[in-house]
Amino acid sequence: MKHLLKLLLIIATLFASTFIAVKLMGVLTLDQIEGWLTQAQNISPIYVGVMVTIILFMDLFIAIPTLTVIILSGYFLGHTYGAIAALSGTMLAGICGYIISRYYGNQIMSFLIKDRDKRIEAISAFEKSGFIMIILSRAVPILPEASACLAGMTKMKFWKFFLAWSISTIPYVLIATYAGSISTTSDPKPAILTAILISSFLWVSWFLYHRHIQKKPI
Repeated sequence: MKHLLKLLLIIATLFASTFIAVKLMGVLTLDQIEGWLTQAQNISPIYVGVMVTIILFMDLFIAIPTLTVIILSGYFLGHTYGAIAALSGTMLAGICGYIISRYYGNQIMSFLIKDRDKRIEAISAFEKSGFIMIILSRAVPILPEASACLAGMTKMKFWKFFLAWSISTIPYVLIATYAGSISTTSDPKPAILTAILISSFLWVSWFLYHRHIQKKPI
């Protein structure tokens, strides 16, 4: 398990570096994203949906505040269309991360973990715990994309990855977009409370799972 966690940490660090770089350059800030969505709404809701999808897909390459963008999707488009746009982006990001890593994962993993036995151990650990890790991955920013890439690297069966990613993503998006849809600028409380509750629930779930696997014999 320790080699799997090491690999996960390295991948997550790479994603985090993009977030830091973006912050330093002052691009893709929340104010900018909200401004773009406001401008797009003045043209057509279709543009808002396309923009939400693109921004959430870009999360695969540049770490962005996913939950906030999903809530904004519900705010600008309403629950149904906001959920469709957000699901399109998040599902595409996960599937593309899986496919890219499946084709290039061997080279990447060999570079990150030189020892063949350690790579085998990491793959074996992900086979045992990967499904649950993907489901709980939204507890921590960056972890969903990192886990999708790990699923591809370790050659997890696509149907298994897709099921875990769907269980992780669909309820998350539906709840967040609904909160956005019933929030207003004068009453943002539903969105704020939902963000806190979702994050807290996933954090507790991840903490309990982490404690559980730590108690298992290595």
